[in-house]
Amino acid sequence: MNEPRRILVDAASAGQRLDRFLVGRADIVSRSQIQRRIAADAVRIDGVAVKAGALVRAGQVIEIDPPPAADLSRVEAQEIALDVLFEDDCLLIINKPSGLVVHPAPGNWQGTLVSALLHHWGGARPGLDAVRPGIVHRLDKDTSGVLVIAKDAATLADLAAQFHDRLVEKQYLAIVWGRMARACGTIHEPIGRNPVHRKQMTILRSGRSAETRFRVVERFATVTVVRLLPQTGRTHQLRVHLASIGHPIVGDSTYGGARGRSGDAKIARQALHAERLAFRHPRRGEPMSFIAPLPSDMACLIEACRAEVAP
Repeated sequence: MNEPRRILVDAASAGQRLDRFLVGRADIVSRSQIQRRIAADAVRIDGVAVKAGALVRAGQVIEIDPPPAADLSRVEAQEIALDVLFEDDCLLIINKPSGLVVHPAPGNWQGTLVSALLHHWGGARPGLDAVRPGIVHRLDKDTSGVLVIAKDAATLADLAAQFHDRLVEKQYLAIVWGRMARACGTIHEPIGRNPVHRKQMTILRSGRSAETRFRVVERFATVTVVRLLPQTGRTHQLRVHLASIGHPIVGDSTYGGARGRSGDAKIARQALHAERLAFRHPRRGEPMSFIAPLPSDMACLIEACRAEVAP
């Protein structure tokens, strides 16, 4: 069995919540991820299991158990093509196609981005979690676009910190139902898990703060092309926020975007694309920006809308 990872709390970090302290360390890339590990008693301070809100003190030793070996054994390398936008010795940037699941999970161990990465790298990268090797953020299965992957633990920690500190610029393009009246604006509504439909998210007063800025790109009779700049990274944030203002994403059956109109026949998934990602290179510190071309299904839908209004 693998030994637990041990982290010594430094003086500068004293007084932080345990879950906040661990984000960006030991391949922990989000508070929700470490909170799940804490709830499963896989995290201890000086040998004692504690709650996520426990405040750490200088000199304490935090132990984090590795994921169960049984889970790791289910993931296999598979020859799945990757659209590589950039790669160096510590980063891999891809244009993820719609339909590709990022993380393996029970009932869906194969055919994911992780399997594609294992093949691309000829096996798991040293020092990285074999189930989620280097994946700092995620895109929904049916969302396409720019995705960044770290190739070593130090890069993973640096990128996780940039996402956590909101230093990463994220830009999406969506096609939504309805003719949006405002040219631009901000949606600032808290998001939480739907208390009835547990696989869905919803606007919830007790949820986590979420902010999305939007700008109209092009209007048609029944749909609008809109550019989205999320300031936070909540699960399904863009889909939930757009639905909350009466403009669900075309093709999004979960949040009211599959309305049975002619436009839906032109696209078989939610019309959402992560078109741009900008951040600082983890080693060299230089600004980097990557753009993923608009996929053909969304481009065809836009062209079809243009053709309908052409004289």
